[in-house]
Amino acid sequence: MKKLILLFTLLSGGITGYAQDTKVVDTAKRWTIHGENTILLSQSSFSNWSAGGVNSFNGNLVLNYDFDYKHDKWSWDNKVIVGYGLSRQSDIGVRKNDDRLILNSLLGYKAAQYWLYTFYANFQSQFAKGYSYNGTQSTLISNAFAPAYVTLGPGFAYKKSDNFRINISPLASRIILVEDNYLSSIGAFGVTPGKKSLYQFGASLDAYYKVTLVQNVDFENILKLYSDYLNKPGNIYTDYTANLFMKVNKFITVNAGVQLIYDDKTKIPYINNGVPGFHTALQVKQILGAGFTYKF
Repeated sequence: MKKLILLFTLLSGGITGYAQDTKVVDTAKRWTIHGENTILLSQSSFSNWSAGGVNSFNGNLVLNYDFDYKHDKWSWDNKVIVGYGLSRQSDIGVRKNDDRLILNSLLGYKAAQYWLYTFYANFQSQFAKGYSYNGTQSTLISNAFAPAYVTLGPGFAYKKSDNFRINISPLASRIILVEDNYLSSIGAFGVTPGKKSLYQFGASLDAYYKVTLVQNVDFENILKLYSDYLNKPGNIYTDYTANLFMKVNKFITVNAGVQLIYDDKTKIPYINNGVPGFHTALQVKQILGAGFTYKF
């Protein structure tokens, strides 16, 4: 496991080294750096309301940065997404409603007008513990680096623009990390009980499409697929996110998003006739709120 992480670090370092070594003339024009900092807020408050309701307040912080490099036939696209959110309801207290750390890196060499030879790397994890709740009872189901996913491999990409690209890697390695002792001991996220990692070898697809529906309204689609050649290749890991961004003015936006995940290796706690158990199910997350966005 340490050797695989070391290899990934060396590959990343080698790519960085290449970018640094090419600083011959006016490197500032080769890099494009931009990002968005968004704070989403929503509140519900009730007093003597005949239909009933629960007072609640939600706050979310999302940082979305792009670091892109282009020179001759080479390109190197990097994206960092950090998201964290908390929800407070008067009857249950504070719980998190968003927690993600995503790093994407795509090194490309132009083969034709819209086609690239590529090397793709992706890392996904979270920052804090996650729980499944049943009344006042809570069950730990995730933690920092439990899980964490590392996917990397060579491939090819079709890139029409920064708003439309598809990368396919037919020889992709994927490592599932479970660094929490309890979750490791029960074999969470597909690892062998007591082990803290699982190696997979298969094919991955990563697609991105963003379109302007009407003025100041953008619709973003992100799709990730992975098939493990070594174990049930027909059970495809699927992660789809759709985001709708509605710009009110320079700083204020209304954001709506839904994320759907299907992973047969992730077992969700449930209770059937009073008996607790685990099963595979479609994971759904929805976020809606008005917020403040600063772009650069």
